[in-house]
Amino acid sequence: MAEVSVAADDEAALPPGAPTTDLLSLHESIAGVLATQGDWRRAYHHLKSAFDLARAGSLRDTLTSSYNRRYLDQWLHGPAVDHRGPPGVAIALVDLDLFKDVNDTFGHLVGDRVLREVADLLQQGLPPEAFCARYGGEEFALVIPDVDAARAVRIVDTARIRVARHPWRRIRPGLSVTISVGLAHESRMEPDLAAEPERQLRSADALLYMAKRAGRNKVAYRDRESSRTIPHPMNTAESAGA
Repeated sequence: MAEVSVAADDEAALPPGAPTTDLLSLHESIAGVLATQGDWRRAYHHLKSAFDLARAGSLRDTLTSSYNRRYLDQWLHGPAVDHRGPPGVAIALVDLDLFKDVNDTFGHLVGDRVLREVADLLQQGLPPEAFCARYGGEEFALVIPDVDAARAVRIVDTARIRVARHPWRRIRPGLSVTISVGLAHESRMEPDLAAEPERQLRSADALLYMAKRAGRNKVAYRDRESSRTIPHPMNTAESAGA
């Protein structure tokens, strides 16, 4: 039988833009061929690449391609959270308003497309070190490290506006989508106030319900004096247009 020749250790040999599952299978196949030829070093290289692809895939939500709850939990309880900068870290819980009505009126295929587009819109304005994870159902989490409270509010409210102003009617006439957000910020400048990740998530969850009770399409957050929402109750013009 003729010996099979395999091109080198470089990723350039792989098809550009190939799906992760195809790349995973290709790495495994190449590793098998190299092992039969006794080229253990390059076989190991491709097996490691296959493992890294598989691990990365296990941390992504299959519908939206955002990170999943497993990745969020690993980040919150891993070393990264201990190395956040002095400004602190913001955690926002995002919920699609009246999403059941979207599914009931337009169908689950449209609902799935809405979830994918909302995930894309949430990720668009995030700083490089921040990330979006699907928290469950129609709920997402935004984690923004090394950010002060005022900037965190601006980032999250910009995301709220981006979703409300998105041309949803291009998907289906009559479709509109808004989000409500609960934003919890913890500063390392005040170590005695630093929260455990679970407590910060619970705070964000409580603020999310505050945003819902305030009329939806709002960001609820807590400053030094009290809990607040954006837009404020007297500013209803933007919400009416969403």
